[in-house]
Amino acid sequence: MKANNLASVLEQYDNLKTDRIIKAFKEVDRLDFIPVALADQAYIDYPLPLGYGSTISQPSTVAFMLEELEPKAGDKILEVGSGSGWVTTLLAKIVGSRGKVFGVEIIPELIATSRRHLERYEVDWAKILKATTIGYPEEAPYDRIIVSAAADTLPKELVLQLKKGGKMIVPVGNVIVLIDKQDENTLNKTEFPGYTFVPLRPI
Repeated sequence: MKANNLASVLEQYDNLKTDRIIKAFKEVDRLDFIPVALADQAYIDYPLPLGYGSTISQPSTVAFMLEELEPKAGDKILEVGSGSGWVTTLLAKIVGSRGKVFGVEIIPELIATSRRHLERYEVDWAKILKATTIGYPEEAPYDRIIVSAAADTLPKELVLQLKKGGKMIVPVGNVIVLIDKQDENTLNKTEFPGYTFVPLRPI
């Protein structure tokens, strides 16, 4: 599977349907975000190790999560557990220069490499930050939040950082949970079981 075919393959699996998301997958090459030793596996649909106990997620899972999240042009988005920066860069392409994307990561080595990846793609409206708490409350509230590692329970701190009318997608154990925040007291929750993620590390 070649870089410019990754989006086409995911479309065939019905994982990709939205034009802006498809365009982002075509523009952002997964090869740029993995260790050189794994280059021949860049376009295979499974997660790959990044080192430090982290992985770059399976493309079909990322496509599914982004489609369910429904990011829009101009959105302000938070990614928790940004790893290599691949999803952060995809989101930056989706929201465009009128939007903002903040990726937070706990592992210093991944922060350094993912910042270089963002520079390569010249998405100045996206940043990778060192995680010092759950999420990034300094820029809250967010239109969308995506969590790229599995929490033990639904992180209430992230729900508080989500805008009214916003959406969050987060793995909880082996279930992907989609949260639609109607207001401060009403959350619509949809669950998609059968997924595996590395655990979300404690701060």
